[in-house]
Amino acid sequence: MFPRRPISEVTTSADQPVAGRRRDVLTWAGLDPESHPFVWSEDEEIRVTALVVPLVPTGEDVGWQAKHRCVNQVTELFVGRYGAWAADWNWSIGEGDKDGGVVGAWCCSSHSVGSPEETAAKAVASLVEWRAWLEGLAAVFAELAPDPDASPEQRSWHLERAAVRLVTRVLDRGGADSGWYGACYLVLQWFLTSCGMDRAEAMAVVADAIGGRFESWVAPDRTLIDSVGEDLAVGVTGKRPYRDHREYGHLEDRHDRGRRDRR
Repeated sequence: MFPRRPISEVTTSADQPVAGRRRDVLTWAGLDPESHPFVWSEDEEIRVTALVVPLVPTGEDVGWQAKHRCVNQVTELFVGRYGAWAADWNWSIGEGDKDGGVVGAWCCSSHSVGSPEETAAKAVASLVEWRAWLEGLAAVFAELAPDPDASPEQRSWHLERAAVRLVTRVLDRGGADSGWYGACYLVLQWFLTSCGMDRAEAMAVVADAIGGRFESWVAPDRTLIDSVGEDLAVGVTGKRPYRDHREYGHLEDRHDRGRRDRR
């Protein structure tokens, strides 16, 4: 869908904040629900909850090491049962086990590991929430993907609007909490690669578009989000978005309608 450019032609910002290991490990190819089925039912919930319960440490004085070990064992269980995409079931919002995520049902090993039954319920709920987030992204990516026959100017406009919607989606999920921009980096990269862009190029384009302008605990205003969207569009197409919204009003309506429907 996107014309390929040599990586040497892609500019990047040298002062980008690093969003942790997720920038290096998580790829859309490894997460895309279409390629990684997940069959869930009430019976499966009961079974997997029962498997988590004995992994939870008990006693009057359970230390952080035991809780951390429990989280690792739950991760191994989920990955072994459902696939590698499940490894980030506990990528929680804010300062959790992994900074700047999207899951609300789980906080961190220190606060979420309690009684075996309660802990198992939280872990399973978090897995389901993480999967629902991925499935929601897949639907949004399909909706926002530019028409492959669009002109560079049209594609640039469409990409700008898509980037704005995706950044806003991340903010709507967890606010401008600690490390929130890491999810923005990833979601934008995933979107571009879902449209056919090389992963290394997508990472470079997104890094250059954000340019170190997103910060923890600081919610960007609409002007900044629009600027990031425009810079990303230009980085992909080499063209600035066409500004006559009368011509592209039907696309604007579709974007806005999609956002309202997802609230």
